[in-house]
Amino acid sequence: MIRPAPKVILITGASSGIGKACLDHLASRGHRVFGTSRKNPGKAGATDLIPMDVTDERSVREGVLSVVGEAGRLDVVVNNAGMGFAGAVEETSVEEAQRQFDTNFFGVLRVCRAALPILRRQRSGLILNISSIGGVIGLPFEGLYSASKFALEGLSEALRLEVRQFGIRVVLVEPGDIKTRFGANRVQTRESSVASAYQASMETVLGVIRHDEDHAPPPEKVARLVGKIVEKRSPALRYTVGLLMQRLGTGFKGILPAGIFESIIRSIYKI
Repeated sequence: MIRPAPKVILITGASSGIGKACLDHLASRGHRVFGTSRKNPGKAGATDLIPMDVTDERSVREGVLSVVGEAGRLDVVVNNAGMGFAGAVEETSVEEAQRQFDTNFFGVLRVCRAALPILRRQRSGLILNISSIGGVIGLPFEGLYSASKFALEGLSEALRLEVRQFGIRVVLVEPGDIKTRFGANRVQTRESSVASAYQASMETVLGVIRHDEDHAPPPEKVARLVGKIVEKRSPALRYTVGLLMQRLGTGFKGILPAGIFESIIRSIYKI
C-alpha cells in the first residue's frame, strides 16, 4: 500500500503520554512532526520539542509561526495539551475552574486561532482535537474536567462546519482511560483536600478511576488511531478509543433512558 505524502504536523503537549506517543508514531510514518512542551523543550528522541505554553497567546502564536518558518507549511494540528482537576463541583473554586478551562478549552482555541489563517491560505488542513469520553459523559468528581471537554466538543462541531469551505477538516478523538502519567498528575482541588463532605464517595470514585487507568491500554493505541485519521482523505467527526465498555458508554447514552443510563454510571463508580 502506498503511503500518503508526508505532512507537516504540530502536536501540543508532546513531551509525554498521548502526545509523545503520537509524536513518535507519526514520525515513524515519515511525517515531519513538531512537538511542543511547556516545561521541557529540547529533544524527544530524534524529534525537536519547541517551547509553547497554550495558556499564553504570544507563546502559541510564536510556536505556530516557528513551525511554518522552518517547514514552509502546516498540514495538521493535534491539540493534545491538557490537565485535570479532581474534586466535587461544590468544592472546586472558580479560580481552579478557570485554570482547567484555560488549558483544556481556551488553549485549544488559541492554537486554532493561530493555525487557521495558515490553513485557510493553503485551502487544506486537519485540526484534530483530543477530547475524552469525559466530554460525552459527565464524570463524578471530575466535573470541571468533563465540562472543559464538553465545551471542546461543541467548539469542534461548530468549527468543522465553518471551515469545511476552505478544505479544512476538524476531528475529535475521544479516549477513555489510557495508561499514562495523566492520572498521577491530576490535581485535587483545595477544598476537597480537607474535611470534605464528599470524602468517602470521592475516594471510592477516584479508586475506580485509578484502577481503570492502571489496566488501560497504552498511549500508542491512541497514536495509531491518530495516524490513521491523519492519512484519511475524509475523516469522520468523532472517533473513540480505549476500553470497550467505556467506548460503548458513549453510544448507550444516546439510546438508553436517562434514568437507566445514570444508574449504570452510578454502578460503575460505586456511588
